[in-house]
Amino acid sequence: MSQLLFNARALTMQGFRDRQSVLIRDGLIEAMGDDGDVDGGDASVRDLDGQLLLPGFIDLQVNGGGGILFNDAPTVETIRAIGVAHRDFGTTGFLPTLISDDLDVVAAAIAATDAAIDAGVPGVLGIHLEGPFLSESKKGVHDPAKFRVLDDDAVALLSSLKHGKTVVTLAPEMTSPARIAELAAAGVIVAAGHTNASYDEVRAALDAGLNGFTHLFNAMSPLNSREPGVVGAALDDDNSWCGLIADGHHVHPASLRIAIASKARGKSVLVTDAMSSVGAVNKSFEFGGQSIEVSDGRCVTADGTLAGSDLDMASAVRNTVAMLHLDLDEAVRMASAYPAAALGLEGELGQIKAGCRANLVLASHELHIVDTWIDGKSAQ
Repeated sequence: MSQLLFNARALTMQGFRDRQSVLIRDGLIEAMGDDGDVDGGDASVRDLDGQLLLPGFIDLQVNGGGGILFNDAPTVETIRAIGVAHRDFGTTGFLPTLISDDLDVVAAAIAATDAAIDAGVPGVLGIHLEGPFLSESKKGVHDPAKFRVLDDDAVALLSSLKHGKTVVTLAPEMTSPARIAELAAAGVIVAAGHTNASYDEVRAALDAGLNGFTHLFNAMSPLNSREPGVVGAALDDDNSWCGLIADGHHVHPASLRIAIASKARGKSVLVTDAMSSVGAVNKSFEFGGQSIEVSDGRCVTADGTLAGSDLDMASAVRNTVAMLHLDLDEAVRMASAYPAAALGLEGELGQIKAGCRANLVLASHELHIVDTWIDGKSAQ
């Protein structure tokens, strides 16, 4: 099947351009150019009416959606349902994310992710294991009874995914640089989060292979004058990426602007940290024996602790423009090209160019989602 999309305001490698055509064939982008310059041959043709054509959004941290949490049922069916819920908001690639749990649940989640990719579930790029190798002092909504030591068996488990990418969030002070190096050597993308580490501990972890920082500012030691902490180490490092939750609740917009200005271009990545409420009619839910209420976009426990978010990627991009005052093209890259690079998939996803997978978003000029394509297949 091949399709020629034309009359789009598309995000090209040079920025937004009007009257653009994209030829999709066999799930890939075969060509892109000005209307009239791309020969579609016998391809079906679709007029996009001048709407925005964007690279598909990639979310590195998706705990749930559509009324389901990955922890509650780590199965292929759950992953499929989460993907369907988030696709409505422009997410065409995601990592189902497991919040700290027993290692048998971790094993089940990894097996489900492998099976989902084998089965061709749309959008699944791998798995994010957020814990259970975290600091109790920065536990957030995680259950400290689930926390474990990162031993040989755990390293083997965390590096056992056969298909796709594995991101592991850990607290550097709860393990050693040698263990982090083992994970990195096995192909695991290691991120720091839920950590009270010192600057020096994080610096040693970065030197050992730490790649990024999970929801920067939240559940980590702050930047202080004489102890830069995890936040200071993240902002001081040139090579690591930082996940940012742009919902107006997790982090003050000024702090996000400072972080983006401090990091090299391409290292600030939008994530949702979404819970089951995204795409669900009933927003309230249970997690770990606690009732989570969703009010004004905030997911909170009875004591007011933030418990993930009710954020979707389209809203995150809109917020980045409205609250952080970035241009739309850069906000879109933070939701597409930059997370693709964080996963090592920059030549495959996150851009509209020949040779990339045809993962695309069609949106109104107000960035409300009209349609999506995953590997060339439209949601409509």
